[in-house]
Amino acid sequence: MISYFYSMSLIISLLFSCLPQNSFAEEKPPQMQSANWQSKAQQRIRARFEQAGVAWPPVKIALLALKQSRRLELWASTHDEWHLIHIYPILGASGTAGPKLRQGDKQVPEGIYKILWLNPKSRYHLSMKLNYPNVEDRRHAREEGRNNPGGDIFIHGKDVSIGCIAIGDPAIEELYTLVQRTGVKQASVYIAPSDPRQRPLSAPRQSPAWLDARYQKLDKIFKQFR
Repeated sequence: MISYFYSMSLIISLLFSCLPQNSFAEEKPPQMQSANWQSKAQQRIRARFEQAGVAWPPVKIALLALKQSRRLELWASTHDEWHLIHIYPILGASGTAGPKLRQGDKQVPEGIYKILWLNPKSRYHLSMKLNYPNVEDRRHAREEGRNNPGGDIFIHGKDVSIGCIAIGDPAIEELYTLVQRTGVKQASVYIAPSDPRQRPLSAPRQSPAWLDARYQKLDKIFKQFR
């Protein structure tokens, strides 16, 4: 009997010794994983504020998305003055110059938007939901008989997107953490086809009649960010 138990224990020991050392290591619970990336993301974004000489946390933030140059500028305000904090490359976006008009046109919207809510369980790591179509978008759609102007527009991680703005995982971690700290109501998003600070926006041919007025608004808004 003793030899039997000895043989069995030897066999079990040999089996376990053949397994990788981390075979039974438990994955971190989702809460711990979240705390881990969020802590690192906050360190990175705070370092960007320190480098820009801007107090943390800011009172308001603005995200300026430029479709042609594929960049997303982060600006912050502490005392009614805007400061450039960082420029993130846009890694994935679809469509061309011009607004989004309907579901499936693959266009990134253009205009003045807000962040509605944050999604920590996005298929694209993390995401921030924009309020497209906003009141003005819906009004134009009704007037033009467009029944489905589309929706579900996000700024998110990864590097692929159809109609949204993909900026990669590290970048979305930083902005997600920042917006979570400041609050979604303190964040504005301005999306333009090109940079109106370099050249006033001009509506493409066969654009909706209202686009010129929207571009004029964007021209004026972008002048604050210099």
